[in-house]
Amino acid sequence: MRTLTLASLASLAAGIMLAGSAFAADPITIKFSHVVAENTPKGQMAEKFKELVEKSSVGDQVEVEIYPNSQLYGDDQVLEAMLLGDVQLAAPALSKFQKYTDQLQVFDLPFLFEDMAAVERFQNSATGKQLLTSLQDKGLVGLGYLHNGMKQLSASEPLRVPEDAAGKKFRIMTSDVLDAQFEAVDAAPLKKPFSEVFILLQTGAIDGQENTYSNIYSQKFYEVQPYITESNHGLLDYMVVSSARFWNGLPDDVRPVVEEALQKAIAYGNAISAQENKEAKQAIVDSGKSEIIELTPEQRQQWVDAMKPVWKEFADEIGQDVIDAAQAANKG
Repeated sequence: MRTLTLASLASLAAGIMLAGSAFAADPITIKFSHVVAENTPKGQMAEKFKELVEKSSVGDQVEVEIYPNSQLYGDDQVLEAMLLGDVQLAAPALSKFQKYTDQLQVFDLPFLFEDMAAVERFQNSATGKQLLTSLQDKGLVGLGYLHNGMKQLSASEPLRVPEDAAGKKFRIMTSDVLDAQFEAVDAAPLKKPFSEVFILLQTGAIDGQENTYSNIYSQKFYEVQPYITESNHGLLDYMVVSSARFWNGLPDDVRPVVEEALQKAIAYGNAISAQENKEAKQAIVDSGKSEIIELTPEQRQQWVDAMKPVWKEFADEIGQDVIDAAQAANKG
């Protein structure tokens, strides 16, 4: 057997060290999966996050991949995929967390928030911040709230009073609160993936849906829905989330930089959300393809009276204290 010289041993050790360094230098990949178009507030927020990480001090250590339009997963599957390690970042609608916590159902209650300013106040309150931690025992980490805006009702026929919705089929996200909301006006709620909504509307398989102007425009729902009722009856917001295993497993010198980029991206997305909805509404008006119905105060109150009993129905699950804190945010 040939005896290794000191020089050859040194060379071998150096090679091992170089190989180890090359392995350690492999970038951390963050797959960010979402279901909407790139030009929506969420889509732009995701791209801003990628840009900020690339320009940061850990840009050579972290690689962000964005998958919009349900290219990887729909919101109904992404959280399970995240827990399996197939996705590292997502921003599902708050409705999608029902199987992980009952408390976040507060955001689905109809006519709870007067406007987005009230939403901001609640989410920045002690109760709102506590809700971000309500998923920890399920292996998920809430990292922030991302706005889309207030929801409107679109339909194949005009909706002016609750009776107009009776018997019609509306697509909803997977949410018991939203289910109860439409049942309160004798409509038929159907839980369907976001990616299928356009075809369902186009073929007449459903009569309507609820969404923000931003989504109604970017997904072209207005092209197959002749009427949009400006109800502002609910909130469509998202929670940016990661798995606790991945997030807490990031190196101590990497996590703060990535988190700073994420918080800046969320602030960026929220800043443009209101403007996006305003511009989307105007674009729909300009298209002439869908009539926007503005409710009178009396008509809107009829919708409030019909749907508000849903609050009491879910008070025990959500917690009356959480509902009270959200309602108090309307007072500024």
